[in-house]
Amino acid sequence: MGKLIVLCMAVLFVSMFMLCVGILFGRRHTFRSKHIGQSKAMRQRGIHCVQSMDAMMRKDNPHRVEEHRR
Repeated sequence: MGKLIVLCMAVLFVSMFMLCVGILFGRRHTFRSKHIGQSKAMRQRGIHCVQSMDAMMRKDNPHRVEEHRR
């Protein structure tokens, strides 16, 4: 049982060490924006981010019909 724990700790240590080496000395990657509004495919489909969609829906509609409230 003790050998198994030592083996697991050794594997964990080696994997963490390799992960740190990869992060510190690896190439610097740049990630594309994850925002929906900046995606070309989503813009072509007419899909915007939630904040933009909310702002568009809150705009006053000049063609609205006034409702009577009691």
